[in-house]
Amino acid sequence: MTRTILLALAALATPLCLTAQQPLVESLNGLYGITKQVIMATAQDLDDTMYAYRPTDEVRTAGQILAHVADAQFSFCSAAAGEANPQGSTSFEQTATTKAAIVAALRQGFAYCDGVYARTTDANASRGVDFMTGPSTTGGVLAFNSAHNYEHYGNLVTYMRLNGIVPPSSR
Repeated sequence: MTRTILLALAALATPLCLTAQQPLVESLNGLYGITKQVIMATAQDLDDTMYAYRPTDEVRTAGQILAHVADAQFSFCSAAAGEANPQGSTSFEQTATTKAAIVAALRQGFAYCDGVYARTTDANASRGVDFMTGPSTTGGVLAFNSAHNYEHYGNLVTYMRLNGIVPPSSR
């Protein structure tokens, strides 16, 4: 667990340290890429039993967390882009119940965000946008997206560790 926390902190700190040497958006892309990789690896590695696993009745299952992350990609990246959410009122967390459907939802969500990150430049990263937490910037929302991804990856790491599974970031 300590190793996972240290890896997460290092991953969060590295882009911030490199900002002085690299463009802002390159740092945001790097952090997003790490979160995308570990979440997709988790989604692909877990079996059906783990998709249904929850440590207590009060929390989401692993599958629900992954579907929630897919929903969040559309929500956060559309806000960062200043666009309407292309997902509309569809909620993968409510409708995607199988591993195949959730992995497909994650692929769609990350593909949408990939496009938003690709269109973001240092020049437009400071553009003001409306966000659920209040006024923000394109870059701020994209940073929040990666933080949110890590938050829920941390939930999944705990679920995996409780079941004797080594998480992707620790392999």
